[in-house]
Amino acid sequence: MRFNEKELVFLSRQPSERAAELGMRGPKKGDVVKRRLVKLIVNFLFYFRTDEDEPIGALLLEQCRVEKEDNHVFSIVFLDEGERKYLFECDSQEQCVEWIDAIVKASYEFMRKNLIHYRTEIHRLTGKDPLEQYGISDETRFQVNSGLPPLPPPPT
Repeated sequence: MRFNEKELVFLSRQPSERAAELGMRGPKKGDVVKRRLVKLIVNFLFYFRTDEDEPIGALLLEQCRVEKEDNHVFSIVFLDEGERKYLFECDSQEQCVEWIDAIVKASYEFMRKNLIHYRTEIHRLTGKDPLEQYGISDETRFQVNSGLPPLPPPPT
């Protein structure tokens, strides 16, 4: 996937859902834990040297797995690069759990599944498709493809 560097820098300066100085170890052999400012913005995890304003890297939080390693450490592994693991050390167990929860909820896929779930519930309760008024109810990205039954047609 390609990104425009200036757009990423601009995005990294937007208000974050979470931000903290965490210990971070990259995926390369021999990488050591370094203190980094880590910011979660939409579905990107930006990391900065603690004394700089521009990010030194960004992780797109799609197609990845977030796991708790121990009380204060969590990891991010990308599904297509299982051998590359990013480790993050938090100051407390509570902070670790909060970061894991926020990262899991940041992915497009998580948001899409929630939209489908709530769309289905609203349709069940009201008999109306809430996306129909926007003309997007038939778009593939809003369809259930996980083996669940499709939405019934709206009543006539």
